[in-house]
Amino acid sequence: MDSMMFSVLLSLHILIGLAVIGLVLIQHGKGADMGAAFGSGASGSLFGASGSANFMSRTTGILAAIFFLTSLSLSYLATNQVKGPVSVMDTVKTEAPAPSTPATAEVPVPAPLPGDSKAKDIPK
Repeated sequence: MDSMMFSVLLSLHILIGLAVIGLVLIQHGKGADMGAAFGSGASGSLFGASGSANFMSRTTGILAAIFFLTSLSLSYLATNQVKGPVSVMDTVKTEAPAPSTPATAEVPVPAPLPGDSKAKDIPK
């Protein structure tokens, strides 16, 4: 459930971030008002001469606040996730050690004889 919520919140966060970027790029700077005073055509916009700045400024502020809240929510979800097993060894159940078998008599391995050397077979 947490991973699904994290994915939905991350998608929303990305979309809001793109919307904020788009709105900031569309808006006119403060220096653009001087051109509108001399009839550059900005006064004939859809929202009026000053209405577009107020509408877009408010929308940008609201989206920025939502972006901030989704950032905080994502950081909270990322730090408070339930930690699963880190490695394969964490999933193995610890059991009692197997009973040891009685020691059998070890058969000694004979030492090689001096003539049994394979050193002469190694190519040089």
